[in-house]
Amino acid sequence: MQDRIEKSVELNAPVSRVWRALTDHEEFGTWFRARLDGPFAVGRVTRGTITYPGYEHMKWWAQVAVLEPEHRFAFTWCPYSDDPDAEPDSTPHTRVDFVLKETATGCHLTVSESGFSALPDDARRAEAIRMNTQGWEEQVKNIAAHLGV
Repeated sequence: MQDRIEKSVELNAPVSRVWRALTDHEEFGTWFRARLDGPFAVGRVTRGTITYPGYEHMKWWAQVAVLEPEHRFAFTWCPYSDDPDAEPDSTPHTRVDFVLKETATGCHLTVSESGFSALPDDARRAEAIRMNTQGWEEQVKNIAAHLGV
């Protein structure tokens, strides 16, 4: 079974600008459509709520794993769940990595999410992969629009 989602986008913006859009929690929340409670820091849990229409009942929970300036930002989180009240500490996590690479015209951003094999059953895994594949397709468009590219 599939264990990884990967999406890439070419952005006509400097790596430093893309980095800020990814790692400033307020700016991240703007394009990702989430209201977050505080800045990203390695080991810190960030909580909030999704503001994307139709998903406002969903909670945001992520723990930053990596902050390598202008190169890699990663966090673990609870993948798509139909239970908005599920406690994050009691559910399996996946890992989301954002990798930035400078190009002649700006920045190549790769977003990957892995670890779906940790989910407890095939139906839950399949639904999480389906929902998050659609989600990351939308989110790479959102960050590009946010950056004006």
